[in-house]
Amino acid sequence: MSLDQITHLYGLIGKTLKHSFSAGYFAQKFEDLAMDYAAYVNYELSDPSQINRLKAENNIKGLNVTIPYKESVMDYLDEVDPAAYQIGAVNTIKIDEGRWIGYNTDCLGFAELLDDALLTHPHLGRALILGSGGASKAIQYVLEQRQISYTIISRRGPYRYDNLTDHELERSHLIINTTPLGMYPHIETYPEINYQRLSSKHYGIDLIYNPEKTLFLTYCESQSAGIANGHKMLISQAEHSWKIWNQT
Repeated sequence: MSLDQITHLYGLIGKTLKHSFSAGYFAQKFEDLAMDYAAYVNYELSDPSQINRLKAENNIKGLNVTIPYKESVMDYLDEVDPAAYQIGAVNTIKIDEGRWIGYNTDCLGFAELLDDALLTHPHLGRALILGSGGASKAIQYVLEQRQISYTIISRRGPYRYDNLTDHELERSHLIINTTPLGMYPHIETYPEINYQRLSSKHYGIDLIYNPEKTLFLTYCESQSAGIANGHKMLISQAEHSWKIWNQT
C-alpha cells in the first residue's frame, strides 16, 4: 500500500533519523492492532521551517519530534499544551481538525525513570543535568515538581565541564546525561566529568538507548553507582504520544 492510500499517517521529525527507534516501534504496534491503514514515516528536515510542507498532507494524524527541533518546532504550531509551554520543548504533535498542537511526553517518561531510581536510592536530593537542550528542559520540569535541586552543566553556560568541581560531583548524587554524547554510531564519546568522584551513593541516567550501555553509564557503574538507560523512558513517552493522538 502506498502512502497515498494510508489514511492515518504518523511520523518522526528530526535531522538524522536512520537509527531511530520510533518507526520500528509503531510499525509493530500497527501490526498488532491490525491497522493496515496506518504507517509511520521518518521525516528528516534540514531546517525546522520545513515542517510547513508537511501541513499540506491531510492524512498526517500525529508526529514525534527529536533532536534538534524540540524547541524550535514550537514556532510552527497553532497551539502548545500548558505543560509543554512551561517546559519550553515539544516532542509530540497532534493534528486535530487542521490545528497542530504540541505536547511534551518526555517529562512523563522521565518521571517513571526517576521513580525507579528513587526506589534504590531514596536519598537523591540533588542532581546534575548534563546538557541544556529540549530533553534537558523536560528533565528540569520533573525535578522541580519533585523538589530536587539541580545544576545544569553545558558547554556554554555558567556551569561548564571545565569548571565542574569535585565537590559538586560528590554532593550531586543524581547525574543525568541529556546530550547525544555516546549515541550510536559515536559510541566512543562521553561527557567529560571526573567519574572517579562517584560512588555507590550516585545514580547515573543516560537518556540514550542505543547502545544499551554508553561509556557514561559504564564509567558510572565502574564506581558502583546505580545506572539506567533511556529505553524505558522512550517506550513510555511513545505510549503517551499514542494516547494523545487518539484522545477525542
